[in-house]
Amino acid sequence: MESIKVLLADQVLSYLEQELDKRFKLLKFLNHPEKTQFFKDHADSIRAIVTSSGNGADAALIEALPNLEIVSSCSVGVDKIDLGKCKEKAVPVTNTPDVLTDEVADLTIGLILALLRRICECDRYVRSGKWKTGNYKLTTKFSGKTVGIIGLGRIGTAVAKRAEAFNCSICYYSRTEKQDSKYKYYPSVVELASNCHVLIVACPLTARDLPHCQS
Repeated sequence: MESIKVLLADQVLSYLEQELDKRFKLLKFLNHPEKTQFFKDHADSIRAIVTSSGNGADAALIEALPNLEIVSSCSVGVDKIDLGKCKEKAVPVTNTPDVLTDEVADLTIGLILALLRRICECDRYVRSGKWKTGNYKLTTKFSGKTVGIIGLGRIGTAVAKRAEAFNCSICYYSRTEKQDSKYKYYPSVVELASNCHVLIVACPLTARDLPHCQS
């Protein structure tokens, strides 16, 4: 039986590429010098797209593959995949939603500490030798602050749990109030921002959520 043709539309980890190559007829779109000829040769026979957060899959690519059955992203974000076009063509989209939750939450706390305690600025101050002429200005502690989170999903909840270890009060905004959440809910981003010391954006980068962040 002929192998299923899979279009690799972005760079992925080498072991994953090797596994895909073993199981399917893997077509490496990025390496092909003639994109027009590539589609003439393969468009009708490609049944799947494997991509990531870098390139995703835009409407033109999805439209060019008449027998496409699935778009699979090896990342959490799907903002570069045209979900509307996939829905229109009844093409399911998959991703890896929990693979980086802890890592992103850990980094978020690290960035907050770096910002409030001015760790990067202090490092440059010491390296430049300015410490010999006087102390660096006082910074702000994180402990006890009120932390506002836009989007209390997997990552937002993980950040909240970590912030609680610093005795921080947690409040949040989401499209709907989480009935099972113990944190204070605000019905608007502006109201949330007005009632916290630290504001964290932890919502998906989609057309539906982006206006809330821009407000």
